Amino acid sequence: MPTFTRETVEHLGHLAQIALTDEEATRLQGELNVIADSINKVQEVASDDVQPTANPIPLEAYLRPDVPQKPLDREEALASAPATENGMFVAPQILGGEE
Repeated sequence: MPTFTRETVEHLGHLAQIALTDEEATRLQGELNVIADSINKVQEVASDDVQPTANPIPLEAYLRPDVPQKPLDREEALASAPATENGMFVAPQILGGEE
């Protein structure tokens, strides 16, 4: 018996405010049932003696040590800027232009 009926797919489309054609509803019903079947197969394989894992290979976070350093002063930060004005970066205006 399919997990997703035609009525369920149409109801989900209505809830999501998506107008589905007959062809789209039929295609989505098939795709959703394939996904549900795949999930059921995985659940059949999973047993109590198998610990859940997100990744079969243990992962470590390779982070450098957090060592405080002296920050750039204003002149150093602005030294390579293409344009500055009054000790600030100058950038082209992107909002509020003419309509």
